[in-house]
Amino acid sequence: MNLKFAFNTNGTANHRLTDALGLIADAGYDGVALTLDHHHFDPFEPDFERRAEQLAAKLDRLRLGLVIETGARFLLNPTKKHSPTLLSPFPEGRKKRVEFLKLAIDLAAVCRAEAVSFWSGVPRPGVSTEQANQYLRQGLAQVLEHSEKRSVCAALEPEPGMFVETVADYKKLKAEFPDLKLALDTGHCLASEECEPETAVKEMRAELGTVTVEDMKRGVHEHLFFGEGEMNIEGILAALHEIDFQKLVCVELSRHSHCADKIVAAAIEYLRQTENHFQRIRR
Repeated sequence: MNLKFAFNTNGTANHRLTDALGLIADAGYDGVALTLDHHHFDPFEPDFERRAEQLAAKLDRLRLGLVIETGARFLLNPTKKHSPTLLSPFPEGRKKRVEFLKLAIDLAAVCRAEAVSFWSGVPRPGVSTEQANQYLRQGLAQVLEHSEKRSVCAALEPEPGMFVETVADYKKLKAEFPDLKLALDTGHCLASEECEPETAVKEMRAELGTVTVEDMKRGVHEHLFFGEGEMNIEGILAALHEIDFQKLVCVELSRHSHCADKIVAAAIEYLRQTENHFQRIRR
């Protein structure tokens, strides 16, 4: 059985959402990783429920599965990127992030998404490690309570430079929050130089809520097209086959929106050819 691939809409930022979904479906993807943003389903706009039902119907018509991603740069604050976070020094900031994540979970419930992916954030100056730990755990408790109520998979993504940066950081939280799944961006394993991505796939197989692929260079957090970095893409796909991963494998090329008309199709063509190559070798 072949893997199921999705394309992240943060790589189609210059397209309307409807056009982006059509582009992704026409290229042969099995799903979409939807980054909630001002132009790609803003959860803060009026008529949330009606728009959510419309999106669910659209995805059904296109036969696209869904993962919801919450890393929009300026959706919550037009003057400060990725702010506020779960680690904000201000209670109202942390509350705003939690409410955003709850809306993402609500949308996931309506659209039957496989997972909602989110990250911890970076502690602001003046926030101690002890405070950051406290804020993060308070936020996680609220998010997971809501995800359990809506029967939605909530998956935390370790992100280079953030408070939860590595798979090891996730493991510490998992011990306290058993329902918390892992959003594994395989490129981040290489960027943080923690471990080989295919090793993380195999080791964390039971905890994977969603998986992301792209190319990346060792020690550098920059999403590259396949073949431009140092990722062992064939090894990663082989590892996903080995663990019988049946969820969407999401392609994140957030800096390629200017050439999305070509890159969306090129990415899945590369992945299918790579997958077919190692499958022929295994036979």
